[in-house]
Amino acid sequence: MLTTMAAALLALSSTITPHSWPQNPPPDKIIIDVATVNGTGCPPDTAAVSVSADNTAFTVTYSQYTAQVGVGAQPTDFRKNCQIGLRVHVPQGFTYGIASADYRGFGHLEKGAYGVERANYYFQGNSPTAYVTHRLDGFYDNDWQFSDQTDVDAIIYEPCGQERNLNINTELRTYAGTSDPAKTTSFLTMDSTDGSVQTVYHFAWKTCPGTR
Repeated sequence: MLTTMAAALLALSSTITPHSWPQNPPPDKIIIDVATVNGTGCPPDTAAVSVSADNTAFTVTYSQYTAQVGVGAQPTDFRKNCQIGLRVHVPQGFTYGIASADYRGFGHLEKGAYGVERANYYFQGNSPTAYVTHRLDGFYDNDWQFSDQTDVDAIIYEPCGQERNLNINTELRTYAGTSDPAKTTSFLTMDSTDGSVQTVYHFAWKTCPGTR
């Protein structure tokens, strides 16, 4: 999902031991709280978060996330966005990064119309990363899914011993293109965002910077 961020990776390198990855995620339950929700694609009480039973992933589910253009649409409806700030509580001695993310929904695009899904994420206090963008062209009338993968050596981790919000930014756009918006309607809707949580274990003897 993310491009390589050499500066950020170097800044975190002192807190991460690359060869200390466990084969399994932490046994204790990971709890994720929704700290902030902002955007036209996720009005209050329309986004929810759940964690998988095996602690390997979390899912954000949306109920009113639709970008549309054409008959019945308002001028601003062509673009919808959502920024969710998640507070991920992980067991002591662990930190995490996002290894991959899946975005899915449904789309109806008339011939000549097209839609765009794009997303990024970053930890509170870090610079936002570049968006990864995917495009769908009409005619299209089906479910859609896009997956963003991060190379192992490019995964950005939450700084050890610091609990920061994980900010997830998503956006949908629908353009009429060469279709006739006076006679047709095109839309993209997002149902869910699934994030794969990659954890890394810190040995008991490793002291995190700023702790004693």
